[in-house]
Amino acid sequence: GLRVGVQGGGCSGMNYVLGFDQKKEGDQEFVIDGIKVFMHKAHQMYLLGMEIDWQNGLNSRGFTFNNPNAASSCGCGTSFSV
Repeated sequence: GLRVGVQGGGCSGMNYVLGFDQKKEGDQEFVIDGIKVFMHKAHQMYLLGMEIDWQNGLNSRGFTFNNPNAASSCGCGTSFSV
């Protein structure tokens, strides 16, 4: 499935984690459009309500994160603070 989470680091204090993984102890499992998505329960307070989108433009290409819980974010779009 797809793992969504956060980890410490980046210029704003926290980075998003997005990648393929297996379900682990402490994970919540969601099925979105037939895809299993895993998130550790401790990350829920940082990710609740977040939207992930794909940009395919000339100036930006890749995943973007729209997180209503982020107080600020870095220009790279993958680092944020709460």
